[in-house]
Amino acid sequence: MSHLTNKDIFKKIEDWAPISLGYDWDNNGLQVGSASNEVENVLISLDVLEVTVDEAIEKNIDLIIAHHPLLFKGLKEIDFDTPKGRTIKKLIQHNISVYAAHTNLDIAEGGVNDLLAEKLSIQQTKPLVETSRTSLYKIIVYVPTEHIDTVKNALFDSGVGQLGNYSNCSFESTGQGQFKPLKEANPYSGAHNKLSITEEVKLEVIVSKEKLNNSINQLIKAHPYEEVAYDVYKLENKDKSLGIGRIGCLNEKTSVQLLCEQIKEEFKINKLRVSGDLAKTVQKVAIVGGSGEKFIHDAVKQNADVLITGDISFHLAQEAIELGLVVIDAGHYIEQIMKESVKNYLQTNFESKSINFIISDKNTDPFKFI
Repeated sequence: MSHLTNKDIFKKIEDWAPISLGYDWDNNGLQVGSASNEVENVLISLDVLEVTVDEAIEKNIDLIIAHHPLLFKGLKEIDFDTPKGRTIKKLIQHNISVYAAHTNLDIAEGGVNDLLAEKLSIQQTKPLVETSRTSLYKIIVYVPTEHIDTVKNALFDSGVGQLGNYSNCSFESTGQGQFKPLKEANPYSGAHNKLSITEEVKLEVIVSKEKLNNSINQLIKAHPYEEVAYDVYKLENKDKSLGIGRIGCLNEKTSVQLLCEQIKEEFKINKLRVSGDLAKTVQKVAIVGGSGEKFIHDAVKQNADVLITGDISFHLAQEAIELGLVVIDAGHYIEQIMKESVKNYLQTNFESKSINFIISDKNTDPFKFI
């Protein structure tokens, strides 16, 4: 029997995609259920529809992780005679929890928009629209000389020491540490009630806000001292730009027609919609998972040749043409790319635990092209 709870899974997802990254209007996090429930079987889905819940019941699922929130707008009633009401009723009856990672997973590094861009080999990407810059912190810790490599490696493994395109960054200076263990202490070195002086290294590393708490936990685990002396400072420096969508360049110029064929092949779709000239040569590409039509002006400002998104409306498609921007509507469902990546991420982080991560095999795309 697994001793993991939903909370363990939630924490790991939020290490990747903190809820704070998401838009205020969104509803990320626990939707139905309890964080304290034990979990053995996890279903990963794009959506949570009644068909998804039926699949979860059949597969003895404890937790559904979805991209699109089940509860998006406030509910005034839960009517069991409606599809939404039946879905919630089944979840509660079968003790199945639901967790959504929506715009936080869109914005996060390695999240939905990065996955979409990587699939099309879009290079040198950056956010199409910046929503925030992560805060940086400095950890300073004093380590006995013989343990410096152990502590450094534990910190680096937790994601500390990333500076731009460089990793494992740190600064070290040597000195002497002084302490007197009291009778209640269990000292790594020295004797009770006697002053001890030992050679120590002052280690300084930079860490992002999202990784700070985990890094401190790993530091304490790796450090030999009973009481670890460390300081944390918030820096004025800002870390990486985070935001919605991605913009970058294809390896080489291509026509809109050929780019459309590539999109259909990579995302396994039969049809898509295009506004603009199919013969136009393009290279700079903006991509926004889901409904990204409101970002056409941002794409134009960034000198994009083409915007790839879903759910483009008639009049905004006309406006894009007038602005000289090609828009490719590949459909909202291409966001299902998140299922495989979420599964791989969680399996890697819980590989030593008795827990099963299962990708939903239900197609929740409401559209068929005939």
